[in-house]
Amino acid sequence: MLEFLQPVVRFSPEINMAAELSTSINIKEPRWDQSKFVGRAKHFFTVTDPRNILLTNEQLSHAHDIITDYRKGIVSPGLTEDELWRAKYVFDSAFHPDTGEKMILIGRMSAQVPMNMTITGCMMTFYKTTPAVLFWQWINQSFNAIVNYTNRSGDAPITVSQLGTAYVSATTGAVATALGLNALTKHISPLIGRFVPFAAVAAANCINIPLMRQRELQHGIPITDENDNRLGESTKAAQQAISQVVVSRILMASPGMAIPPFLMNHLEKKAFLKRFPWMSAPIQVSLVGFCLVFATPLCCALFPQKSSMSVSRLEPELRDKIQASHPGVERVYFNKGL
Repeated sequence: MLEFLQPVVRFSPEINMAAELSTSINIKEPRWDQSKFVGRAKHFFTVTDPRNILLTNEQLSHAHDIITDYRKGIVSPGLTEDELWRAKYVFDSAFHPDTGEKMILIGRMSAQVPMNMTITGCMMTFYKTTPAVLFWQWINQSFNAIVNYTNRSGDAPITVSQLGTAYVSATTGAVATALGLNALTKHISPLIGRFVPFAAVAAANCINIPLMRQRELQHGIPITDENDNRLGESTKAAQQAISQVVVSRILMASPGMAIPPFLMNHLEKKAFLKRFPWMSAPIQVSLVGFCLVFATPLCCALFPQKSSMSVSRLEPELRDKIQASHPGVERVYFNKGL
């Protein structure tokens, strides 16, 4: 992923006989067929590649220049199709699809695996005391707030008040769920207690994501026809988009928070961890990381990034407006966010 952005020796025009790259390649869409799960999975394995967070500002700017020039019909001298696609995925990993702004580093999808493996591993290791629950749920929801804001749908700004409300509500919900379940599980199997952090994360996702994207629910997200012509803003589309994101986020956390508890419950009975108890956290973090490497892209791929819905399911006023001005349009499309 990194090597194509390094300085490349180009042949002079006199001896470079290769044909110039066509400007007809559709880089608005992913390289692989997004109507099929396999194509979406390949796309998200590339987008969520943790190596993307190691890219420098110079490399990101280089990819940005290649893509913006290509969209204007300008092809960089000697650019190959593979280099163009690599630049597109570097561009997509760092710049918001609707606003075009450079995204916060830890909010990018490429940061999901390293950040979540650390936070989730620690939540599942240090879950027995109230201070530990408070601290790690606060860290997790702070990170989630950044991710949800960074990967919101649409190009409308969100206010500081809305950000604060979502952040406080989600953190409170997660902590209350975790502490409440911890109290309920004190007298039952320790194995069940290990699943408390997962329940807290699931509850928090149901609170955090809708609240962080509440402006979309109130005012709608941009919808287009199949040719990307903007038709308006729809709250119905926002509801579908946010519901899909909540489901994929919960499922994304599931393997990393469901499989390691069984393994750790078994390992902690062995002599090794009894002799080296400090190894519990590194092992847990590694197990979570291994699960997330696969769960993150696969769960992002559950629903198409460019989601769609029938015009008949839109709000009556918007539906009537579209049917009057664009009678041939039967489906509308929108970015669901991540």
